[in-house]
Amino acid sequence: MARRRFFVDAVRGGVAELHGEEARHLTRVLRVEPGQRFEISDNQSAYLAEIEQARGEHVIFRIVEPLDSPDVPLHLTLCAALIKFDHFEWLIEKATELGVERIQPVDAARSERGLFEASRKRSERWTRIARESSQQSRRVRAPEILPAVRFESSLQTPAAHRFFLDESEAPGLLKQLPAERPRGSEAALLIGPEGGWTDTERLAAGTAGWQPASLGPQILRAETAATAALAILVNAWL
Repeated sequence: MARRRFFVDAVRGGVAELHGEEARHLTRVLRVEPGQRFEISDNQSAYLAEIEQARGEHVIFRIVEPLDSPDVPLHLTLCAALIKFDHFEWLIEKATELGVERIQPVDAARSERGLFEASRKRSERWTRIARESSQQSRRVRAPEILPAVRFESSLQTPAAHRFFLDESEAPGLLKQLPAERPRGSEAALLIGPEGGWTDTERLAAGTAGWQPASLGPQILRAETAATAALAILVNAWL
């Protein structure tokens, strides 16, 4: 059985500390004791660590040895139009499990009014969701949750391969993949809101060099479309 992984703020002198709710989960729910071993990550590297002290909301780990970190076949940025926050949080969780490195919330023309301004107060919560999902999926690094931007700014996202997910008559995503897919490539995926893209947004994305792509004739929820497209891209680079 795989050991559970926890994220810590830093590893210094072979020691790492965990505070607050996550530490309380270890001490009060898991009832850990000194000598037990877990995996930890400082968001840069992963380690096998042994609990040295566990009391209340304070846990101290001592590093046993570094762990191998697998190379990343695809550096992936998800530019996701803002949708209802409960659905957007589900999307963050699943995108994290699929290996996305950055999540860029986007205010599109048909995003619900008020979501862009309200997103500023959600940053801490979204970061926590990404961190918890990273622990569950045993990632070495949690994805970066960027501040929300307007649609026009999202088009400037840098990547060698940029795909604009569209429910219109765009080619299938598989047909838009490059023939050569070297490991370590960079890709970005831009997905729209529940109301879809406007013609103006489609034109702007194409002008900016984004490749339109679809997932078929069915109309999918934004979070469903994002998850399906991310899974295709991740597996295409394995």
